[in-house]
Amino acid sequence: MNKRIYLDYNATTPVDSRVQNIFIRELNNFANASSMHEDGRTVAAALNEARKRVATLINVDAEQILFTSGGSESNNTIFRTMASPAMEATTSRKERFSGRKRILVSAIEHPCVMESAKYLATLGMDVHFIPVDADGRVDEDRYRELLFEGEKTGRRDLMPLLVSIMMANNEIGTIQDISRLSALAHEAGSLFHTDAVQAAGKIPVDVSVLGVDYLTYSGHKIYGPKGVGALYFAKGAPLDPLIRGGHQEKGLRAGTYNAPAIIAFGEAALIAAERLDEWGTRMRSLRNRLRDGFIAKVPDIRINGHPEQVLPNTLNVSFPGAEGEAILLSMDLEGIDVSTGSACASGDLEPSHVLVATGVGPELAHGSIRFSMGNETTVEEIDYVLEKVPPIIARLRSFSTVIHKE
Repeated sequence: MNKRIYLDYNATTPVDSRVQNIFIRELNNFANASSMHEDGRTVAAALNEARKRVATLINVDAEQILFTSGGSESNNTIFRTMASPAMEATTSRKERFSGRKRILVSAIEHPCVMESAKYLATLGMDVHFIPVDADGRVDEDRYRELLFEGEKTGRRDLMPLLVSIMMANNEIGTIQDISRLSALAHEAGSLFHTDAVQAAGKIPVDVSVLGVDYLTYSGHKIYGPKGVGALYFAKGAPLDPLIRGGHQEKGLRAGTYNAPAIIAFGEAALIAAERLDEWGTRMRSLRNRLRDGFIAKVPDIRINGHPEQVLPNTLNVSFPGAEGEAILLSMDLEGIDVSTGSACASGDLEPSHVLVATGVGPELAHGSIRFSMGNETTVEEIDYVLEKVPPIIARLRSFSTVIHKE
């Protein structure tokens, strides 16, 4: 092929040409959205329209959306709130949350959630990582045990304060039953957050169905610009500013508005909502073609993630007897961009914590590749990958010290 093949859309997406046009146009509308003059009001009006569009993508009211710099900031804001005065700012909050110390997150969360949970542990919180099954779905029996242990023992410090479970995993694509998990958390008196960065714009995300207190998502995963994201918070849910200063976002997130990026994010959200069903059907067809081709052409492989409850664009494959970095570099030389896992963990020599949590051994985890498709992926590109990858695996296996089964 004459052009490179990009199959790393879960890491980031190219900015849609229509979104680019909006972004470039708004660079000329440089007034501060907080200014009271006409130019400032013009930008503020465009921001309000963008907020409505971003809210519509997940079916919430615009005033429940807080703009941030992205998923990591949004997630950090929620976790830091759990150790803030906001938790006891009213009598009702004090009665509900005082004394609760348990924080539950799934074992396959994005690093920004994992590290935020670990930070709360240093402040004395009782942090637990909920195990998952071989497909990456939360172990519901253990989840229930952790949720209701405090109630059964009469210990308030073991009662849950926050549960955080991602809607769809960035590495293996597994989709969780968030509405059920959220309902169980609320039964135990806990707040519930879902990181929907990989879900929003790819599968239907409806907060009225999910029943969550917090939901986070990002612009650059839906063909918008980098550096902008959103945090949904339910009416009455505690929220404490991570960044303090001015009055922006009702005092919950200080800093001059990044208006061009926010307005472009709104356009990306509008486009994503309009083409959601058709996009999902096309991505699923491409994913299945790639999966079936690998099964037919490469012996002894493992498809990771849930066989059905999985993002339509994501395929994670383990190739026993071949090292992931060597596969990636060999594919890179053939003009194919893929990932060995989360882009946020690139350069880390440790095996994927996601795959290890599903029971994949370290050596097999090291031989795993994530293929994530997107807007510009074609059948011809998939067929090119299926032509180039089998001989790469055969070559790497031929001088591997890891025994694999033919």
